[in-house]
Amino acid sequence: MARYVAFLRAINVGGHTVKMNTLRGLFENLELRNVETFIASGNVLFDSAARSVPALEKRIEAHLESELGYEVATFIRTPAQLASIAGYRPSAKRGGGPIHALYVGFLKGAPAPDAAARVLSYQNDIDSFDFNENEIYWATSAARITDSKFSGALLERTIKMPVTMRNITTVKRLVAG
Repeated sequence: MARYVAFLRAINVGGHTVKMNTLRGLFENLELRNVETFIASGNVLFDSAARSVPALEKRIEAHLESELGYEVATFIRTPAQLASIAGYRPSAKRGGGPIHALYVGFLKGAPAPDAAARVLSYQNDIDSFDFNENEIYWATSAARITDSKFSGALLERTIKMPVTMRNITTVKRLVAG
């Protein structure tokens, strides 16, 4: 059995509310073991004997859509991958003030080079972006995320693939256990 962390898109945002005990039960129905949720934003830790992460993601997505009635993109990472993600230092290409927040966007795969270039074209004095493997890092000096002209929805439209965002603090807390 291997340990995994699933990052779920559209859990407890946009009018889709799922209680954490319900979410744990949905994962347990898939015969996943040692299921835990971490804060109420769609972070699920579990053990599985599955050998193919993409197949496991598809299985979870199909089950959640069937049970919840809407699509839930699922992004699975191992604890070792999370440690690498938490330790990555994005390049600083902004000219603005200090970083107020750093977000990690989990992707299914690396975006096409032209899509990544379009995202990088949004960099300004407030926001900067850096891609590393299957993640995008978004650093902002905006005091409130709503002060930025960038958003997860704009990111998805630009790269034409689903993404779910987490604050780096959440990722580091998951790594620390």
